[in-house]
Amino acid sequence: MQRDGEVIYRTVCQGCHMAAAQGAVGAGAYPALANDPRLAAAAYPVLVVVNGSKGMPPFGALLDDEQVAAVVNYVRSHFGNSYPDSVSPADVRSMRP
Repeated sequence: MQRDGEVIYRTVCQGCHMAAAQGAVGAGAYPALANDPRLAAAAYPVLVVVNGSKGMPPFGALLDDEQVAAVVNYVRSHFGNSYPDSVSPADVRSMRP
């Protein structure tokens, strides 16, 4: 599977969160990731991607530690987000159940 955070976002996340991460409302409510202050805490998006949250399914069984780190780092550094600290695969591993 792909290791590039942008490609993972486009193939896994974009369908719900939209191309510019602006979120959407329709059959469900998909929160915007653009300019999202909740992403300041690096652990937050890792836990959401791995475990899911509300209507978002868990992707922990589908994405390995490197892939989760890549997509989280991509989202935290694009779409108007500019959080300088990055997440490592080891960080993701330590947050898995």
